[in-house]
Amino acid sequence: MNATIRNIQLVAVLIVLAATVIAFFLEIHEMYQNRNISLADLLLMFIYIEVIGLVRSYWETRSVRITYPMIIAITALARFIILQDKDQDPTNLIYISLAILIVAAATVIIRFRNSKILKLDSSRSNEL
Repeated sequence: MNATIRNIQLVAVLIVLAATVIAFFLEIHEMYQNRNISLADLLLMFIYIEVIGLVRSYWETRSVRITYPMIIAITALARFIILQDKDQDPTNLIYISLAILIVAAATVIIRFRNSKILKLDSSRSNEL
């Protein structure tokens, strides 16, 4: 049963990879046809690159590192700010900026949770 579920996960990851690569090249094609490259286009391409990195990481380790989706979220929120219409409520910018700050802080906390810099010993939590 576990092997079947693992195979389903691997097929799903391959589908995500194929869809991301197709979307990446469609975006390049659209930029070429429009003869215009905007910052929003570049950020969207970074999102695609991060998704490809997430797939690679999953394929190598068979687990998802939580920092990849968080970095993707930060990039997507930044892209949303750039695409925001000038006529929209400015408080939305504050909310989105706060969301970026929260996700960035969570990413830092997760990255340093087992760091020697913070001198946290993960073996202590196993003793309790």
